[in-house]
Amino acid sequence: MGTPTTSDRSRLRLLVVEDDEVIGHHLESGLRGNGYAATWIRTGAAALTEAASARYDAVLLDLGLPDIDGLDVVRDLRSRFSDLLVVILTARTDDIDIIAGLEAGADDYLVKPFSSTVLLARLRAHLRRRVLPVTEQAPLRLDDLVIDVGARRCTLHGAEIELRPKEFDLLTTLARRPGAAVARETLMAEVWDENWFGPTKTLDVTMAGLRRRLTEASEASGRPCRLPRIVTLRGHGYRLES
Repeated sequence: MGTPTTSDRSRLRLLVVEDDEVIGHHLESGLRGNGYAATWIRTGAAALTEAASARYDAVLLDLGLPDIDGLDVVRDLRSRFSDLLVVILTARTDDIDIIAGLEAGADDYLVKPFSSTVLLARLRAHLRRRVLPVTEQAPLRLDDLVIDVGARRCTLHGAEIELRPKEFDLLTTLARRPGAAVARETLMAEVWDENWFGPTKTLDVTMAGLRRRLTEASEASGRPCRLPRIVTLRGHGYRLES
């Protein structure tokens, strides 16, 4: 699996939402210097307006905004743009704050201060799947569940299941290894970043969301469904069983 080339990056639009002028300017110039089309704005209201008026691939969002709480911005963005990559930039280090951000719909978070090297590595890990040719990715079928990797669609009896980006990536990673035990470290490396430097609570929150959405889809179908089961392997990771 390759990483985005410079020409690929130039087609990727990133929205930076940061009220601190020094940090915002540094992020915008650094991202542009690495080939991304970056736009920097300072408020939550401006972020929502900008996201609605232009198509962005990712939003880098500070939680401590002057007008709207960053978590509310995340929720609004996620409700309107299911495939938008949302990365929280925060000075809040408590587990409860990080979990709240992920539950609100963020795909990732970085705790300030962070290095530009780590930020760029995270972006490459998240965005690399967007530039893979569709022909390299074949649909995966497990029981009544169909995962169309190229189209990034998951269906149950033909009805689409709305999954968040990282939930889809997590399910796909497990589905490529049906019946096999997959370590937490492997999932973090493949779904998030091989250079992940944070707690793996991100994985637990995303897994809980994935399980919930699959269960809700099965209940809403109104017919018998055969769904693969996600088994927790204490002290190791997870296994997807048909």
